[in-house]
Amino acid sequence: MTSRPHRSALYIPGSNARALEKARGLPVDVILFDLEDAVTPDAKVTARATLAEALQTSYGPRLRIVRINALDTAWGADDARAVAKMECDAVLLPKVNTPADLDALAALCDKPIWAMMETPAGILNAQAIAAHPKMAGFVMGTNDLAKDLGARGRPAMLTALQHSLLAARAAGIVALDGVYNAFKDTDGLHAECTEGRDMGFDGKTLIHPAQVDICNAIFGPSQADIDLAHRQIAAFEEAEAAGKGVAVLDGKIVENLHIVTARATLAKANAIAALETS
Repeated sequence: MTSRPHRSALYIPGSNARALEKARGLPVDVILFDLEDAVTPDAKVTARATLAEALQTSYGPRLRIVRINALDTAWGADDARAVAKMECDAVLLPKVNTPADLDALAALCDKPIWAMMETPAGILNAQAIAAHPKMAGFVMGTNDLAKDLGARGRPAMLTALQHSLLAARAAGIVALDGVYNAFKDTDGLHAECTEGRDMGFDGKTLIHPAQVDICNAIFGPSQADIDLAHRQIAAFEEAEAAGKGVAVLDGKIVENLHIVTARATLAKANAIAALETS
């Protein structure tokens, strides 16, 4: 885990040249270039060439991840071979069920792998998947997971979300929450981003640029968070200088574990600032 921000991860169709160009100016931390769900079957082959050409021009500091089709489809293996040659940072594999799926992808594409966690088998095998040596991050595929579970609503998936998050944290990899489908419902998006942040996710996947600002604001440290981190560090350093192992700030104990969190908050804030000015 690093301080690199992963607050917002926006899906962009790999076949849409206009959207690929527009994405260069969006204030997102991660772009998920999609060759899977967002591309119709008749456009999947040409989408590889369209995306490869777009990636030859810089997307600045944004993390560039390409989602391919599943390897058991007619397009998956060729997608993986094409992504191996693209100017991107990682490959995202849908419907990961076991570490063997990652082995198969690694044999075709020598890039860091992210896994769509969207099947019951994948959720049950989350710890083994997270521990794979090529694994860099989880993306929760809540739409597909709800379909497979027969679930109605997000509360029915909380166990799966938390289980995947535990596995990601145990392995030290990034974990991104699933999409919020009602992109015009800003109140609902705000509530779901807040819930995902409070659960511990690093950020959220998005389906529309209109969702980016809310997502960035919620998953990034607020000014109050930053101010508190500075005050906690100052109080703890003062206590240490006096030979004490803990400090008291605003009537609450401040221990070393709080300082680790405070320094991580400041590192993330600095990384976000650098991203926004680059």
